[in-house]
Amino acid sequence: MSASDAVYCMLTPVFVASAVHGLRYGVLSRHPGWRGRVDRLLHTAMALAMAVMPWRNLGRVLPEEAQTAFFAAAALWYPLTAVRSRQQSGPAATVKRLPHAVGMAAMGWMTRPGAAEPHEALGGGPLTAHHSGHFVGQAKAGGAITAVLVLFLLTHALRMLTRGMPALRTSGNRGTSTVRELYDDFWNGLTALGTAVMLLLMAH
Repeated sequence: MSASDAVYCMLTPVFVASAVHGLRYGVLSRHPGWRGRVDRLLHTAMALAMAVMPWRNLGRVLPEEAQTAFFAAAALWYPLTAVRSRQQSGPAATVKRLPHAVGMAAMGWMTRPGAAEPHEALGGGPLTAHHSGHFVGQAKAGGAITAVLVLFLLTHALRMLTRGMPALRTSGNRGTSTVRELYDDFWNGLTALGTAVMLLLMAH
């Protein structure tokens, strides 16, 4: 077993657990509002897709084009449904939902058709100078996009996983909403971290 396969074996149960968490709060609990339910179900779909992605026979059940289109639409869902509320203005709500949109965009980026073709072509036989330069250009552009996505996801994961630490050090009773927020932050951060690791592994 290679090192990447070992990492995939560790990430798979993480994504499965994340999917169970999303399904639990998206369907089985009284989550407020239809938008919240759709958010949870999209996260469930993403986590399940991430869980099977490393294993080729399972990860290719659906065509790459269909997966990319689905996650591209999911990425647009979050900013487009950021509505004005009493607590937050429209721009503030959009910014809050941006990390979820980036996570879906990263998933769409990994499932896009021919994602690995530049790497395979560069290492698989003679190429003309024109085609070689074309593939090198594609690889550089793809590497830049991957780097931006990874940096954003790692920053978000660090923020989510550490934001609740001061609250954990305080004594006394905490409200249910606070406990729920800490729980959500943990899973959001863990999923973002796993997505960033998956992006790095699939880029090499």
